[in-house]
Amino acid sequence: MGNEVDWLPKRTALIVIDLQKGVVAMPTAPVSGAEVVRNAARLAEACRNSGAQVVLVRVTPSADGADALRPPADQSLSVSPALPEGWADLVPEVGPHAGDLVITKRQWGAFYGTELDLQLRRRGIETLILCGISTNIGVESTARDAYERNYRQIFARDAMAARSAEEHEMTVARIFSRLGQVRTTDQIIAGRSAP
Repeated sequence: MGNEVDWLPKRTALIVIDLQKGVVAMPTAPVSGAEVVRNAARLAEACRNSGAQVVLVRVTPSADGADALRPPADQSLSVSPALPEGWADLVPEVGPHAGDLVITKRQWGAFYGTELDLQLRRRGIETLILCGISTNIGVESTARDAYERNYRQIFARDAMAARSAEEHEMTVARIFSRLGQVRTTDQIIAGRSAP
């Protein structure tokens, strides 16, 4: 595997997963939420400047919480509908800016129950660059669905984080390397092709 990666801006979308105030404030590894935001903002700026689509995804329960998943699990990850004010607000460093799409999801993955696939296909998108929090939950769920929809994927390993370094590294090494290309923010920015 080389480090080269190329992408055509007009056929590419940056998918930013859950970089919202309540999620970014949580402890993350192997990098901080602030570092994830910095690298995601760099990717978003490069994408906007080159004509690629930026998609900002946020997660929040419905007002009554009735659509929350509740199957039995040894480690529950359910989110309370009584969240602090501003919890689901996107961090301003990533946007939204004019032309960005904002998708609100209720579950882990950005495709399930949203219009994400429809909006990408209407714009002729073939390649997805993924980043965000959490590597092994929201980003991985979205990546698995994208793979099954035949999107080419590029993963910004330094623009994502999880609750632990082990969770992050397992997903990056064992899952993302099978679904697409894993690169750094710098490598992705350098790899954009002329439109």
